[in-house]
Amino acid sequence: MDNINNNDVNNKGEFSDYFGMNTSSNTDYKSDDFNNETVKDVNYETVDNKNNKDSKQDKYKKVNIKNKKGGKIAALIAGALVCAMLGGAVGATGVYLFAKDNNSSVGTAKKNITYDPPTFVSSTSKDGVLSATDAVKKISPAVVGVSVKSIVGRDLFNNTQEQDGIGSGFIINEEGYIVTNYHVIKGAQEVKAILKDGKEVNAKVINYDADQDIAVIKITDNIKVPGVAVLGDSDAIQAGEDVIAMGNPLGKEFSQTVTKGVVSSANRVVKSESGADIHYIQTDTAINPGNSGGPLINSKGEVVGINAAKKVGSGIEGIGFSIPINEVKGRLGVLSKPLLKMGIGIKDIDANIAKQYDLEEGIYISEVSNFSAAEKAGLKRGDVIIKFDGKRIKTSKELNDLKEKHKEGDVVNMVVVRDNKEVNIQIKLQS
Repeated sequence: MDNINNNDVNNKGEFSDYFGMNTSSNTDYKSDDFNNETVKDVNYETVDNKNNKDSKQDKYKKVNIKNKKGGKIAALIAGALVCAMLGGAVGATGVYLFAKDNNSSVGTAKKNITYDPPTFVSSTSKDGVLSATDAVKKISPAVVGVSVKSIVGRDLFNNTQEQDGIGSGFIINEEGYIVTNYHVIKGAQEVKAILKDGKEVNAKVINYDADQDIAVIKITDNIKVPGVAVLGDSDAIQAGEDVIAMGNPLGKEFSQTVTKGVVSSANRVVKSESGADIHYIQTDTAINPGNSGGPLINSKGEVVGINAAKKVGSGIEGIGFSIPINEVKGRLGVLSKPLLKMGIGIKDIDANIAKQYDLEEGIYISEVSNFSAAEKAGLKRGDVIIKFDGKRIKTSKELNDLKEKHKEGDVVNMVVVRDNKEVNIQIKLQS
């Protein structure tokens, strides 16, 4: 319970927060509105088509219309041309109004890279660019379904109520470690990985970062992994570049689904409810519930993003978002180590809340689990953590960052405020 996400973007209108977790008992997906700034597209150059020199030399044949039937045909052709022009005018107006009235809280980080966006080719080229079919063949053995069971409550007889869910993920090494989204495994009591051949194997949650919405799970059965994904460079992708998404949209029966599209924006910036900037790759590739955690791949069959969210609503199509893989690479070392648990539920106390309730700025402990490291150390509900490992802290992120520097069994000094007095605590970290 330690890594509490205080920045979930999931409370309002039209942006689906984490659409990709398909559950059997809940198919309504929450959404979110944005307050927008000016959108600036990524700049890139294209090579002029030099094979169209004769395009202005088209020859036209004169047709003499000598009868009434021919006259009707000519009238129909003229009418079609008028309709086409009107249609073009109406269409242009519609696009202009949409752009003018668009108020979503999205921006684009500007890049100035001048090269042709790679596209899938008809056959594999010498520079590593693959055909779409070969790219899928390269990545598909590493793509898995992530099936979870979560406890969502209890009935009148105090029996637990379980909920099944499914997302996607991809294998990153021979030891069976898998990257997925945090919201896919959040609250999971049981986790299974579904391999390409449909075989289900046991897995467990190793670690996660709720703020980044990434998690690492590991296959626990003694098997040889069918494939390992190659991680690409998300900083190198360009708007207009071809990409493919793979995953398990809508459930197990649609496992290993492939959809193809382009990068709509290489660096879309979305403001979270807390005001933090979240960077995404925007794509028009079809992404549906169940795709969360699956890979977005480039024309070399390399993973450049983790599919995570989409914008939904009446009249909205083809606006999906992926977490850039470069933002994840640096975290994989830490996230491949067991999560160090303290056994507490926490909430950040910022300056406003502290003033309102006469509290110290820090991390409020809302729950202490039975038999946990926190209970053994003497932490209590209502304590406010202000120091960890000798450092003044005010947010759960700062607490988690310091905790990640330690290993299981380490004893760490803490300071909490309890009844307006500072209390020193020593806690032994455990996984």
